[in-house]
Amino acid sequence: MIMKNSKLKIFAGRSNPELAKKIAENIGKPLGEMSIKTFADGEIWVKFEENIRGRDVYLIQSTNSPAENIIELTLMIDAAVRASAERVTVVIPYFGYSRQDRKDKPRVPISARVMVDIFSVMGVSRIISMDLHSTQIQGFAKVPFDALYSRLVLLEEINVIGLDPEKTVVLSPDVGSAAMSQAYAKRLGMNFALIEKRRIGHNRSKAVHLIGELKNQHVLIIDDIIDTAGTAINAANKAMENGALSVSMVGTHALLSGDAVERLKKSPICRFIFTDTVIIPKEKLLPNTTIISVGKIFAEAISRIHSGKSVSELFKF
Repeated sequence: MIMKNSKLKIFAGRSNPELAKKIAENIGKPLGEMSIKTFADGEIWVKFEENIRGRDVYLIQSTNSPAENIIELTLMIDAAVRASAERVTVVIPYFGYSRQDRKDKPRVPISARVMVDIFSVMGVSRIISMDLHSTQIQGFAKVPFDALYSRLVLLEEINVIGLDPEKTVVLSPDVGSAAMSQAYAKRLGMNFALIEKRRIGHNRSKAVHLIGELKNQHVLIIDDIIDTAGTAINAANKAMENGALSVSMVGTHALLSGDAVERLKKSPICRFIFTDTVIIPKEKLLPNTTIISVGKIFAEAISRIHSGKSVSELFKF
């Protein structure tokens, strides 16, 4: 798609410049010029190097660790608003703190709500993200919040693998991923299974019960966030214990924190498919890994929003 309207401006923070470039290329517009620096004491300095008065501005920045990515985005928003941009939309491929979406214990924050409030108060007109850990986060925002789906591109890659639908089961590693996994299973014409897990500590879980039949089946594990990978590995081990022929994993946000890479290498998972919502350093690239870009999806969403077309039409496939 080629956007000739000069009112559209796209800028990128430092969290994922490669994805930002792909989004801009798919739209047919160059990334806008801006300067971002970090002072010796850690403070961040932001400046737009071109006029954005009266423009429709899109700021691309994932808010994964470090927390400076969030601060950087808020400064970009404030600079755009103060520079008299007509509309400021934040594009957050990976929405950090999305797992803290409710008050599940006494005296804890609802951190996802805090993040939404920060961006809203800064003056954004719209928020765009992908595969939210909990879609209820959209309800926290007083501005439009579009949640896109990575399966628009991941389904094509899964079909390339050539798994026989009659001999493949989509396995949800926990109840939280059930809706996403069921959507994949329905679209791919595969059976569905679910693992009930118990949380035994921060970033620690245990697979307890399996609902479904995995014997003599190829297993496809679907999850939105691959952090320490404990949930996925437990699910893979459970699958093999129950007679699965092979296990492949599909994940949207490959954070791969701590010793996740080493643990995944030792796991029975034979194939990995991740998206580029966050940067995966070369040292964390696993064998048999395919990285699928979601740049085209975000580009299409931005183009539709800018031209006043329906974003929901993207999901009719």
